[in-house]
Order: sequence, then C-alpha cells, then structure tokens
Amino acid sequence: MNAKLRRLGVIQALVMTFALYPAAQSWADNAGAPYPKMAPVDQYLIADRNAEIALARSAAPPSISDNAGVMILGAHGFETASKGTNGFVCIVERAWDKPFDDPEFWNPKMRGPVCMNDASVRTVLPMILERAQWALSGVSPAGMSERSKTSASANMTPATGAMSFMMSKQQYLSDSPHPEWHPHVMFFSPGIDGSAWGADVKGSPVFSAAISSQLTMFFIPIRKWSDGTLADYDPPAGSSEHHQH
Repeated sequence: MNAKLRRLGVIQALVMTFALYPAAQSWADNAGAPYPKMAPVDQYLIADRNAEIALARSAAPPSISDNAGVMILGAHGFETASKGTNGFVCIVERAWDKPFDDPEFWNPKMRGPVCMNDASVRTVLPMILERAQWALSGVSPAGMSERSKTSASANMTPATGAMSFMMSKQQYLSDSPHPEWHPHVMFFSPGIDGSAWGADVKGSPVFSAAISSQLTMFFIPIRKWSDGTLADYDPPAGSSEHHQH
C-alpha cells in the first residue's frame, strides 16, 4: 500500500464518532460492502470483563491509566466498570464510531482502546456513548446520521484542552495491512483550519481532520506504545513520504 492510500485509510480509521454525514445511503448500508449489516451483538462484546478493562487501560501509560475510570461495552451500551481518581476515562471503541459511510462501519473485529482526559470525557465521550446505544438498539447508519443532526451530544463543542491517548499495541483500527497503525495522541479543538496547528504539510508530524464546524481533530504519532516498547515506523513520522496527499 503506498503512503498516500495508507494515510487516507488511517484517517478514516481514526476519525471516530465526531462527524455528521448527511448522505441517506452509506457504504454500511450497501450489500456490496465487506460488512453490509450489523453482526450478532456478541461479536462486538468482549466476554471476559477483566480482559476488556485491561485492553481499555492499555491505551495510555500505566501512570495515567492505572488511576483512570473504565467503561466496558454491555448489551445496551457502555457501563462503568471502575471509577477513577485522575479525571481520565478509558474505553474500547467499536467500528460504529467510524464515519457513517465507512465500509468497515459494522466490522466486529475493530477495537480502539482510548483514554480521555476530563475535558474530553465531558465534551467528546458523550458522542461515543450515544453512538453505542444507537448501534446496539438496532439503528441503521442512515438513521444515526439523521439523529446526529439534532443530537446535543453529537454537536457538542470540545472543551479547551480536550485530548486522548491511543497507545495500545493491541489496537485494531481497520482491516488494513497495518491494523494497529501507530501509537498516537489526539487533540480535539473547536472547528479550525489544520494549518493553524501546522498540520498536514511536508515535514510536520501533525495530522488533522475537520469533522464539523464545531470540531477539528488533530492526531500526532508518537514513538512508543503504552508498555514502553518502540513502535515500528514505516515511513517514519515527519518524512516527506508520510505526508503526501
């Protein structure tokens, strides 16, 4: 896979629940898509409660995640499994947090461990929790798109300082040849052009995704996984190849 296509695939994998896609027909509703409909609910759940807690905590270094709250996915949505003391909350996102027209919207293999700080918990996490409730209650991608237009959670402006960690070596973000991509941190900003952060230009390690007029997401690859081991970069962050458009 060349760098340009890989980058585009990564952005789709990392853009979670934050977009409002108005198209009435999406890839996820298309019988020709790899995942044309929702799989049985059990395929999205992790049977071992402790395993899901551990996976969620793997999103950030233990110095952060050990004292974070944890939410795990149940049959009807996310439930609190552990209350934290440092304002962070860790969860494992599922594929329905992708854009509504993503061909992997119903991919039951997708696991995205993420640890959010307090600002993100207050103003970004509600969208993720809402999307899970919709998916597990049988709402179609087109139906979710329509609901998102008037949802307070889906249109919330991120609070100042909202950010999250995605540093789990076990993350599976898509069916690409590199489903784990790289460890990275994400920052959530009120709608702004990526150039204000120096994003998406040659030599910059910062990527951006303009999700809506209320939200721009920035993500920055980093060198180590949460367990301290080095990530394998090919091409390395900051190279001209890495930032081709």
